[in-house]
Amino acid sequence: MIEAICFDMDGILFDTERLSVESWIAVAEKLGLGNIEKGVYGCIGLNRTDCRIFLKEVYGEDFPYDYFREQTSALFQERVEKEGLPVMKGAGELLTWLQEKGVKIALASSTGQEKVLSHLRRADFTDFFQVVIGGDMVEHSKPLPDIYLKACELLGVKPENAIAIEDSPNGIRSAAAAGMLPVMVPDMVEPTPEIEELLYHKCDSLFAVRDFLEDML
Repeated sequence: MIEAICFDMDGILFDTERLSVESWIAVAEKLGLGNIEKGVYGCIGLNRTDCRIFLKEVYGEDFPYDYFREQTSALFQERVEKEGLPVMKGAGELLTWLQEKGVKIALASSTGQEKVLSHLRRADFTDFFQVVIGGDMVEHSKPLPDIYLKACELLGVKPENAIAIEDSPNGIRSAAAAGMLPVMVPDMVEPTPEIEELLYHKCDSLFAVRDFLEDML
């Protein structure tokens, strides 16, 4: 029995991963850091602690992580202030429908909680969620299961009775490791055969997620 739905944020509720990728590439070019694409795609779904580790493994201990993230965050925020926060099509409709169904809803994002809450307020999504967890609230974020286990614990549901809606391979690995039912809505990265094996279902949009859940809730 499905008792709860846990959402990722970037790439699921908000079309922010594209902005992040563009910000990373622009700052890397400005700082003369070379091709950053392996780093940016590898960090999708990671919190800052694990992202730091990954980038230094890929680009060496001399990689200026703190300054780089300071600059990318500033550019990202500048674009959000100028262009608005891009909300994924169907996000508001899906959240409203789930709330009307009385389903428990959580958000489990690798992004820091302060930024998560800021995004939710900006989109007027805050009241949909009983639980909001940022990546800075767990020692290790995705692909380890910590953040989803915490979400299920705070919601008071067993992982096997909860669906995780994710767009990234790291998010799917995290949800599967937690024992949840991973539903993927691919955004920047398509699932590999390894990820396909972990999926409970794959949808091409949030509208399709609602159609999939219609007979389950």
